[in-house]
Amino acid sequence: MTMHTFATIPVTSAARLSAGVDEWDRVMGGGIMPGSLMILTGDPGIGKSTLLLQIAHALSLNHCVYYFSTEESLVQVRQRADRLELHNSPLLFSDTADLDSVIATATTQKPDIIIIDSIQNCFITDAQSLPGSIGQLREATFKLMRLSKEHTITVIMTGHITKEGIIAGPKTLEHMVDAVFYLQGDDRFETRILRSVKNRFGTINELGFFDMTTKGLTEVSNINELLINQATHTPGSALVSIIEGSRPLIIEVQALTIFSKLAMPQRVISGLDHKQVVLIAAILEKYIRIKLSVHDIFAKVSGGFKLANNGTDLGIALALLSSYFQQPLPPHSIAFGDIHLTGQIRPISIIVPLMREGEKFGITTFFMAKGQKIEKTSAQCIKFGHVYELLSLFSEEKSE
Repeated sequence: MTMHTFATIPVTSAARLSAGVDEWDRVMGGGIMPGSLMILTGDPGIGKSTLLLQIAHALSLNHCVYYFSTEESLVQVRQRADRLELHNSPLLFSDTADLDSVIATATTQKPDIIIIDSIQNCFITDAQSLPGSIGQLREATFKLMRLSKEHTITVIMTGHITKEGIIAGPKTLEHMVDAVFYLQGDDRFETRILRSVKNRFGTINELGFFDMTTKGLTEVSNINELLINQATHTPGSALVSIIEGSRPLIIEVQALTIFSKLAMPQRVISGLDHKQVVLIAAILEKYIRIKLSVHDIFAKVSGGFKLANNGTDLGIALALLSSYFQQPLPPHSIAFGDIHLTGQIRPISIIVPLMREGEKFGITTFFMAKGQKIEKTSAQCIKFGHVYELLSLFSEEKSE
C-alpha cells in the first residue's frame, strides 16, 4: 500500500457529464460527476424507468452508456423506447441481472456510464442471501462503489422505496452512495419533481420539474408561471415563496375554517407541518381573539409540494384569516414572515431573490415584517409588526 501527501496526489478536473436536459443537469449540480455512484428512487409507476431511459439516451449521444435492465426484458425496453420515440439511439442494452457479469463487462469495456434498473433485482452468484435482501443489497452497492472509484465509471441505479417513502434496504445504502435522488409526484397532477436529498457534488434539496406525457417526461422550465396560473384568488388562498436548492418557488397555501359540530374539532393538514399550522392558529386566537379552537381547520399546499419553512408562517396566518372572514387577500400578493409565540412578525433571512422572482411573474403586493430589509421595488410593500395588525386587511364583520 502506497501512502500519499497532498502534493503527490494527481489533480484532475474532469468535466461533468451533461445530458443537455436542464432540469436534470440542475439537480445533478451542473451535470453528473464522473466516477460517482448515484441512486434514483421513487414510488412504483412514478416514472423512474421512463426518466432514466430518456436521460440515458441523451447521455449516449456524447458518451458511452450501458443500460442494464434487471426488471424488464429487452423487448419491453424496446417497446418503451419506441413509445418515447428514441429512434436510432447509440445506447447499449442488456437484460442481465448478474451483478458479477455487469461489473466484469464494465471493467473490461470501460463505458463512461452504466445504468442499473433496478439494484434490488440484481443477484451475486456466490452470495449466501437472496436477491433483494439487506445483506446482498449492501454487498452489491459496495462492489459498485469500488467499480466507480477504481475505474472512474459513473454508476446510476434505481431503487424501490418502502411504504414510509424511504429507500428499501439498509440505511447504510444512502451513506455508501455519492448522491440520492427522489422522483416524486401527486396522483392529481401530472407534474413530477426530481429532488436531491444527498449530493456530494451539488446542492441538496435542488428541484427539477417534469410533466408526464404520453411521450415521456418533458421539462417544465417556468414552474412558477405554471404555479401562479393554477393559483386561485379566493378566500382561504395565500401565496408564499421559498427557496428550494438554488431556485425560488411561488406556492399557493389553501386554508378552510368552519365552525365545528364535533366535541374535538378536526385538524386535517396536507403538505404543511401539522404542528406549525396548529401553533399559528393558537397565536391568532390568543392575540386576535378569534375562536379558531372551535373551528375545524383544513390546510393544504397545492401542487403536491411539502413545505417546512418558518418563512411561510405569515402566509399560513393570512390564509387562515382569509378563510375565517371569507374575504380574499389582495390579488397578486405574496407573504413572507416568521411569527413568534409573542405574536410578533419577524423578517426572513433571504428575501431579495424571492421578491425578484415574484415581480418577474406579476406580483404587485408583498406582505412582510416591519423590520425586513429589502431592495428598491416597484411593488407595494405592506409591513406588519404584530399579528393583530393583520386585521387591517379584512373588514370588521365576518362574512358568512
